[in-house]
Amino acid sequence: MKGIILSGGTATRLFPLTATTSKQLLPVYDRQMVFYPLNTLIKAGIKDILVIVSPEHSGQYLNLLGSIFKNHGVHLYFEVQKVPRGLAEAFILGESFIDDDNVTMILGDNIFEPDFSKEINNFESGGLVFAKKVPDPERYGVVKFDKSNKAVEIVEKPKKWISDYAIPGLYIYDNRVIEAAKKAQPSERGEIEITSLHNYYLNLGELKVSTFSGEWLDAGTFDSLLEAGRIVKEKKIYKKFDPMIDEAIAEFNEDLKALAKKRLL
Repeated sequence: MKGIILSGGTATRLFPLTATTSKQLLPVYDRQMVFYPLNTLIKAGIKDILVIVSPEHSGQYLNLLGSIFKNHGVHLYFEVQKVPRGLAEAFILGESFIDDDNVTMILGDNIFEPDFSKEINNFESGGLVFAKKVPDPERYGVVKFDKSNKAVEIVEKPKKWISDYAIPGLYIYDNRVIEAAKKAQPSERGEIEITSLHNYYLNLGELKVSTFSGEWLDAGTFDSLLEAGRIVKEKKIYKKFDPMIDEAIAEFNEDLKALAKKRLL
């Protein structure tokens, strides 16, 4: 299993905060946002992770993550997405990285309280996405279930009510997703929608949709960013990190402190 974190985009809803840095490098309580999706993948045992970034922030990601896990067996790779063309483009950009393996992609601004390690480790083929009941499903890709709780329809940001179950930014696919992404037609807004890939597997009868409970935080606005920090603190999500990540951050901090002392001498 390979992992992809999609951390590109301009995040205009968070200007001026994102005028100087990437949204996923903004702090959520005691660490940068990107560490939360990293934790989801690393806790599941994924050792090879591709981070897709925008060109203007690529250096910042390298400064933070370039060697942070070098002593811990996790290998990070970076790919620059010059112009965002939809979430599904990540699988095209990551074609050589994915190779013949399965892949789990997580959006860099999605923070999950549940541990999805079991679902990721048990995955064999097809596609697996998740669904959670939300008060504003029109903002997301939405899945409709039949009476036996089987997914029968998935629509991106539906104008008419379909269901209250939104699909968050965590997707698990086999490597056929690369060709599916290449063949997907751009939507009206000119993007290759991730929903196209869901429907590709749904039409094959090979898509599983699993509902879950627990917090799902999409930190893409000022209010949701502030709320994410509050919930992470109050529910102690920051204490549920893989110990290796905490160790790597502690080592990184000590290195920075040592460097700062040398500069003062």
